[in-house]
Amino acid sequence: MTNALDPQIADAIRASFARQHAMALIRAELPVIGPGLTEIHLPHWEGVEQQHGFVHGGVVGMIADSAAGYAAMTMVPQGASVLTVEYKINLVAPAVGSKLIARGTVLRPGRTLILTKAEVFGIDAGREKLCAVMQQTIMVMHGKDEK
Repeated sequence: MTNALDPQIADAIRASFARQHAMALIRAELPVIGPGLTEIHLPHWEGVEQQHGFVHGGVVGMIADSAAGYAAMTMVPQGASVLTVEYKINLVAPAVGSKLIARGTVLRPGRTLILTKAEVFGIDAGREKLCAVMQQTIMVMHGKDEK
């Protein structure tokens, strides 16, 4: 068994991310894709801040949801897509730093449902500070391509 991700799956995930216009709107990037793991990086800029200067909790949830969802997508066969069924997020500290990293991982893969988690870190002077933890259930849609 190998830990390498099929390059076609990685390409499909990059293409899917490019179709998520909301990610472009907030300037998010997807630089890390591996088996059961993805990272979304988000620069901290005025357009994603709330009234106290922190990255808005809705934006934190948005990148956590997508990071964990794409981690799940690394586990499904070609021709299938994924959709979030539910998630629970805890905002454990203000989202501050020069950028945020949402690290999504698969906790339990399945044919129909995949359990994932995401941790979101604020990066300040190269140091990670945990600001959110999310657990998520993903539904696998076999034979259903994205638009």
